[in-house]
Amino acid sequence: MPVKVLIVDDSAVVRAVLSRELAKDPQISVVGTAPDPLVASDKIESLQPDVVTLDINMPRMDGLTFLRGLMKHRPLPVIIVSSVSQVGSKIAMEALEFGAVDIMQKPGGTISLPEMSTELAAKIKAAASARVRIRHAAPAAMRPKIAPASTGPVKSLIAVGASTGGTQAIQTFLTGLPEQIPPILIVQHMPEGFTRAFADRLNGLCPFEVKEAAHGDGVAPNRVLIARGNYHMELAKHGVHFTVDLKDGPKVQRQRPAADVLFQSVARLAAPMSIGVIMTGMGADGAEGLLAMKKAGARTIAQDEASCVVFGMPKEAIALGAAEQILPLERIAEAVVRLSQVTV
Repeated sequence: MPVKVLIVDDSAVVRAVLSRELAKDPQISVVGTAPDPLVASDKIESLQPDVVTLDINMPRMDGLTFLRGLMKHRPLPVIIVSSVSQVGSKIAMEALEFGAVDIMQKPGGTISLPEMSTELAAKIKAAASARVRIRHAAPAAMRPKIAPASTGPVKSLIAVGASTGGTQAIQTFLTGLPEQIPPILIVQHMPEGFTRAFADRLNGLCPFEVKEAAHGDGVAPNRVLIARGNYHMELAKHGVHFTVDLKDGPKVQRQRPAADVLFQSVARLAAPMSIGVIMTGMGADGAEGLLAMKKAGARTIAQDEASCVVFGMPKEAIALGAAEQILPLERIAEAVVRLSQVTV
C-alpha cells in the first residue's frame, strides 16, 4: 500500500509542485492538499493520511499551533517543509521539540527541486513507520557554563551519528551527561541553515559548549561540535591536537554530512580512545563507519529498536556486527561516561 500524504502549505505553487513530484514515486500517494491548518484538520479526519508535510508560516493558524494540537489530539508523523531563515530555523527546531519527526528545506539556495523531491520522498516513507514521540516534559534547565579546555592532548573522543528522530535523541543524550565531558563530534542529518539553530538550542540547555562546527575548529573537552548542514565533517590531527575539517565532496549514503565520513576519519586517527554511537534514523549511513571504528579498537553503541523513532541506521549497524552494545536511549549517556573513563 502506498504511503498516504497530505500536503499543508499556503502556497498554491508549492502544493502543486510537491504533489506533482511526489506522485512520481509509486510508493507514495498524495491524497490531498490544504492551504492552511483549519482546512488541514478537516482533511486529516476525512482522508486519514499516514504522513503530513507542514509549512510553518500560514494564514488563520500558524504551523506550530496546529502541530501542538495535532500531537495532542491525533498524533501522526509530521515532516516540516520550511524555507531557510534565521527565524524560520528556530521555529523549525521548536516544531521538532513538539513532535515533528523530520525537517526538509524548500527548493532554492543549496537544494534543487529534484534533490529536494527525492529526499522528501525518502523521508516520507521513513516517517510512515516512525514512532511518534509526544513530549510533555519541559526542556532541561540551563546549568552553569563551563568553557572548553584549550590545552593538553585529547584523551577520549565521542563520535555520534543520527537522522530521523535524532534531534530529540541527541538532546536527551547531551542533557544526560555530566558537566565535564570528553570532546563530542555529531553528525545529524539536517539541511544547511538549520544546524546552527539546532546547535544554539542545545547550547542553551547544556553546561558545556555546543556549536555548529566551522572548518578548523579545535576538538576539546567540554565542547560539542555539530556538523554543518551540507558539509561533511572529518577528524583531523596536527601533532597531538585534533581539529575538524569541513568538506564539500559527494554525498555518502545520499547524505551530506554523513556519519560514515566522520566515523571513518575517527577510525583512522583516534579509534583506540574513541566511542562511536549510532542513533535513530532512516537508511544505512554510519553502519560501515561504526564497524571500521570497532575493528580499529573503538568501543561502539547502537540505540535499541524500542527507543528509536526510526530503526534504520542502528539496525544496519547491528546487522553488520558493528555495535558492541545495544542500549535504550536513556542509558547511552551513562554508558558513554563509563566507557570514556576506561579509554582515558
